Parts: sequence; structure tokens; C-alpha cells
Amino acid sequence: MMRSTWSEAGSTAVPPAGASAADYRPISDYGAVGDCHGFALVSRDGSIDWGTFGRFDAAPTFCRILDRRSGGYLAISPCEGTFSGRAYLPNTNILQSRVRAASGSLIVTDFMVVGRAPRAGPYDYVSLEAPGVLVRRIEGVEGRVRLSVAYRPAVDFAARPARLRAEGGAIVAEGAPSFYADFPVDLSRAEASGLVDVAAGETRHLVVSLSPLPDWHDRVDRYLSTTRAFWEEWSAFCRYRGPYREVVLRSALTLKLLTYAPTGAIVAAPTTSLPEEPGGERNWDYRFAWVRDASLTLHALASLGYSGEAGRFFSFLHRSCRATHPDVRLMYGIQGEAELPESTLDHLEGYRGSRPVRVGNAAYEQRQLDVYGYVQDAALVYRALGGCPAGEVMAMIEGLIDVVQERWLEPDLGIWEVRSAARHFVHSKLMCWVAVDRAIELRGQRADWLSLRSTIEGEILRLGRSPDGALKRAYDDDAADAALLLLATAGFPGASDLLAKTVCKVEAALRKGDLVRRYVAGDGLRGDEGCFLVCSFWLVDALLAADRAGDAQHLFNRLLRRANDLGLYPEEIEGLSGLFLGNFPQAFSHLGLISSAINLQLYAEHGIAAVRGSYAERARKAAGVVFGWRGLLESFCRTGRVRLFSSRRSKFV
Repeated sequence: MMRSTWSEAGSTAVPPAGASAADYRPISDYGAVGDCHGFALVSRDGSIDWGTFGRFDAAPTFCRILDRRSGGYLAISPCEGTFSGRAYLPNTNILQSRVRAASGSLIVTDFMVVGRAPRAGPYDYVSLEAPGVLVRRIEGVEGRVRLSVAYRPAVDFAARPARLRAEGGAIVAEGAPSFYADFPVDLSRAEASGLVDVAAGETRHLVVSLSPLPDWHDRVDRYLSTTRAFWEEWSAFCRYRGPYREVVLRSALTLKLLTYAPTGAIVAAPTTSLPEEPGGERNWDYRFAWVRDASLTLHALASLGYSGEAGRFFSFLHRSCRATHPDVRLMYGIQGEAELPESTLDHLEGYRGSRPVRVGNAAYEQRQLDVYGYVQDAALVYRALGGCPAGEVMAMIEGLIDVVQERWLEPDLGIWEVRSAARHFVHSKLMCWVAVDRAIELRGQRADWLSLRSTIEGEILRLGRSPDGALKRAYDDDAADAALLLLATAGFPGASDLLAKTVCKVEAALRKGDLVRRYVAGDGLRGDEGCFLVCSFWLVDALLAADRAGDAQHLFNRLLRRANDLGLYPEEIEGLSGLFLGNFPQAFSHLGLISSAINLQLYAEHGIAAVRGSYAERARKAAGVVFGWRGLLESFCRTGRVRLFSSRRSKFV
């Protein structure tokens, strides 16, 4: 069976011993599989310790990563030997893990079933069907290996035990999916378990299905071939042909995993409450669509040529913002929900004792002025790549400038969602300037808009600069803020000298080797956090825009080594130990990698001017047109591929 180069066993960083550490795998030990609806984390030792079906924000069937005792799991363990390596099948999100024992070897293939809708056209890879099925396929390679298997589902975030029973060839429980195995298992009240010998040439399966699937055995081979074809065909559309294609494509595949197909929403991460500080309280639910993160993800995917995802997300963004107009929430639910009330699950121990475990996110109520800039920036990227925003979208864009004019002088809680007092954060003011500037690009010059843009610019230069000439965190705070590295992508006038000084300030205050902290200041929360990975990629972009290409290249190469063995990145990394922190995998980190790789290529091909413009300008240079018939022509010119007929291999027909 074709596969990528295997990564060998062993974690990239081992958590220090402690009261709750010993039974928790390092976050870096997990691989990701999903179906653009739900998601699962597969540990290096063969256990699925997080899994949601149907929706990213559903109560998980498996959540042992949040409670070692009562959280659910689906484990495969060799009775002798060990898991010795793993890799994704090339250009897919299908994970293979190898088991080696003295008696033989085998391969475990993990995937969630996904394919295209029967009526999807040749270029339609966003109209999907996903039956809510997780498959674990066990294939004997050499000799004979004995495995122990255990299935223990969680119900209501493990608030109550599952009461398992056998029914119609499946193991079922109220509030849990159906579990199937093609070998005998023993059933207790809360767990199904068994032993199975797998010889060379033999295949066994474990299947978890959201709905009853009595004929699963007749479907499982087709499930694998359809899912594999879907991911391989989707990957072939990637227009990036630079020196980092493998890592760029892995990041793109990860972002696709985090896309909720029914609406186009892109979640910040598919997990909740993985801590920013082990044992601390900075544990958040990220299973929602942040306007900022997803807007930048639109740029990243569109720059690679993925027009379907960009168009679907832009429609989601418009619908969600229109529903709350004139307010724009900083985040929305994956169905566009405007309210995401936060609660704590006090019955769960939390990853390595990190409490509380949270569901929902109270930050949705915060006012963050920067979101207006990201909405307008997304609209400009969409148009620059050949999209045609509808009249009602243009009306919303104009209406948002009225809101900016009313609110830009007010304090807010900023990009980092501090839970302390509102302040005049300079990044927020900069994004208000971006909002007006992009509206002028989209709708033409108007005297009042030109005046507003000039006024905001003047105040930023008057109140937002330190005596050293660099931008500062807030009008009343001279500290560094990594978010100000985004000045490199704002298109702010005369930014060259301002950016150079701001970069030096961030490096001096926040850089720790190849990692960058967000800020060093009080934020209303106890404890500390790690270094924020996307800030390191922002520094790569800012170094390029400051004409420090050698430094940017060196930093980017070092950051590539920070991924786990499967190419996945967390939200944060602890500087000294390299420990992964925060929800995983993180969209922000992966979109940062894609953007930096594209910017490095633009700089190499076109010079510094190519990396000093807006996201829209960079996307147009990187991908050309991606929408409509001109997008098809551009795709053929860049990839040499054209599809006149819709592939049946990747469809459920």
C-alpha cells in the first residue's frame, strides 16, 4: 500500500511528571482525521481520545484527552510490540500507523468517511456528503499480531456513563453512536472490549457510525476508496508550486479538515479546553468561526487556488454579519449562531488537571473593532481573485463604514480578547483604517471616507507611536504587541520606517529564539501562556517587508521543524521544552505557514514590492484569478490540469 515516509515512534516533547501528567499523551503525539463535519484525534499509541460526529461543536463521543478516567476512547493496543511509525497517505487526511512485534507487523488505517455529493460538478469539492462514520482498518503485513481493542463512548461530555447493549449486530447506547467490529467483543455496562489475532493478508475493521449501519461491511472498501479519491483530487487543485509544496499542502489539508462543509464556516480549532498553560485556567472552546481567523484562512486557501472554499466561506461571513448588523461579532457558531454562551464542565479533570473545561465562549460578547477591517479585507480578496460580491454585500460594506465612523474612537478589548478593561489598542485602530481603505478600494473614493481614513491615520501616528518611532500596544501602553507585525499586510502609507522599528521592538521584547509571544502584560487572567505560533509566521512576513529576507528565510526554516511528525501545529509552544499548548490543530498557525511560504516565493520572484501590499494584492500575484471561467483558465495555465467531466471516484453514487 502506498504511503508517505514513516515517522518513527517517540514524541517531540514529553510533559513533565506531575499529579495528572502521567496518563495524558503530549498534544504533539496526536494525528488528525475528519470529514469536514466532525473530527477525531488519534494518539501515537493507537487510541482515539477525542472525537465528534456530525458537527465540530457536538458533545464528543471520545474525550479522554480531557479526563483520563471518565472520558471516552477507542483504543487499539498490541499485546506485544508497539506502534513504531505513522504517516498520512500522500495528499490525503487518511492516517496510517504501523505496529511491529516479534511475531509480525500490521498497519492501522484511520479515516472519517467523506466524498462529494452525487450532483457535484467537475470543480465542486465543497458540496459534500459525510455519513458520520469513522473507520479503523487493521491489515496484517507479516506474521501474526495479537491486538487488544476497547470501545468506551462518552455521553454528554462524560456527564453520565454510557449504558451499552448489543442490538442488530452493533453495540449501541442512548446518546452514543453505533459501534461495529468484525470479530467478537465482550460487553460490559460501559465498555466493549476484545482480543483479535491478525495474520498477514487478513483485514479487520472497527467502525463507529452516527446512524445505524447494518450493511457496513459491504460499504467499508468503497468508503476508503471514495474518501481517498476525494482528498487526492482536492489536493491536485493546489496552485502552489514553490519549494515548500509538501508542508503547504499539509497545512491546506488541515484547513480543509477544519471547514464545516454545510455552511463553509472554518473553525479556529476542532477541540476545546486544551490548555495554554498546563494546570492553568486559560482553557477555551475554539470550535467556532472567528471572523479574523477565518478571513485570513480565506486568503490562504484562495491564494492556493481553492475558490470553492473561499466562496463558500465568504457567503457564510456575509450571512452571519448581516444577521447581526450593525454589530459584527468577533466569532459565530458554525451555523452562523450569534450567541455562544460559555459554561464550565466541572465534572471533568481537564487535560493534565487544567480546569475549568469550557463549552461555549463568552468572548463572543466582546467588542473588538478590528473585525470590521477583516470583513472588508475578505471582501477585497474575494473581488481581487475574480469574485463578484452581490449588491447586498456591497450595501453591507458601506453600512459597516458608518459603524466604524461611530465607534473607532471607542476603546475595545483588542485582538487578543483580554478579559480586563477596554483600551485604545493600536492594532484595533489600524484595522479600522484598513476597513475604510478597503471600502474605498471596493466602492470608490468618497469625500467623507477619505476624510475618515486620513483622520484615523493621523491619530495612529500621533498617539500610537512610541518615542522610539515604533508602534505601541495601546495609546496608554508603550509595550510591544505582536499583532502590530500585521502592519506589513495593511498597506498603511509610509509604513516602511514604522514597520522596521516595530519589528525591532517586537523582536527585543517578545521574541524567544524562533518563537514569539503575543504580549507581556496583564490581561485579566491568572497564570501565563506559551509562545503564539502564528506570531512567528507574522514575523517572517514582517521581516520580508522590512527587506530582511535572509532573516525571514532562516526563521521560516526553523519554524518548519516545530511541527509534529505529521506536519501539524498547535496554537502555542512552550519555549524551553517545546511542549505543544492550546487547542489542536490550530487554523491560525497553519494559515500563517501558508501565507509565509507564499510571501517568500513572491519576494524571490518579484522583490520587496510584492510583499508590501495588502492581502488582496498578494493573493492576486500568488494565484491570479480563481473564480469563474477566468479562474478555470488560470488553473489550467498554472497546473496544466483541466477537468471537463466530474470524477465519479470521489462521489457517493
